[in-house]
Amino acid sequence: MKKVLFVITLLAAVIFIAGCTGGEVVCNDPYIQVGAECCLDKNSNNICDSDEGGAAPTPEAPAPTVDMKSLLDDDAVKGDKNAPVTIVEWSDFGCFFCEKFYVETLGQIEEEYVKTGKVKIVYRDFPWEEAHPGATKAAEAAECAADQGKFWEMHDMIFEDKIEGGVGGVTAYKQYASKLGLNTKNFNTCLDSGKYADEIEKDKKDGIIAGIKGTPGFIIGPSDGKGVLVSGAQPFAVFKLGIDKLLAE
Repeated sequence: MKKVLFVITLLAAVIFIAGCTGGEVVCNDPYIQVGAECCLDKNSNNICDSDEGGAAPTPEAPAPTVDMKSLLDDDAVKGDKNAPVTIVEWSDFGCFFCEKFYVETLGQIEEEYVKTGKVKIVYRDFPWEEAHPGATKAAEAAECAADQGKFWEMHDMIFEDKIEGGVGGVTAYKQYASKLGLNTKNFNTCLDSGKYADEIEKDKKDGIIAGIKGTPGFIIGPSDGKGVLVSGAQPFAVFKLGIDKLLAE
């Protein structure tokens, strides 16, 4: 187990994909920021060309080990509750890099590991309201949908609409609830009342204690053991290597 944790810790320490940290895009030398992307601008044209894309690998301090069971609250879970590996994700519906993870990586993890019963994903909120106005209300919308068993459907709809150019907002979330067939009266009351505002703030505080500094941020480990911090919109290959090492134990 120590060897597995070392491998995952090394991944977290060596590979850092830009994430949302208080609204700032983090690009590390020799990579540069161009808009919302990080790239190694080899031809000095200030554009992230297709052969230059990808955020800068950045050394970090070794990730702390965290008891996985201590991270579990009453949050949304995708997958078999008895899966041997757990990924706890802290995310922000207003964060570009959370959207990037949703589009490029989450589906692959679901297909290969969640649907096969090997991994469960726990979603916790970490909205950066100062940088992404409305992110907290989006998180509340997903939590209110969870009251009616539709957390992941609302989660997906918020991200999908954002990808298509939607701007979100309370009116939009109420429309999503109708599309999902929710009891709109109950949903609207939940959303308007701020029922889950404290729960969302607790998620964020728990994330900070666990070492989360930006979004998306993850703790990954054996469900009954210790996990390590993995920061940013990592590619599927990083998760695959870490998960496979844990499953081989």
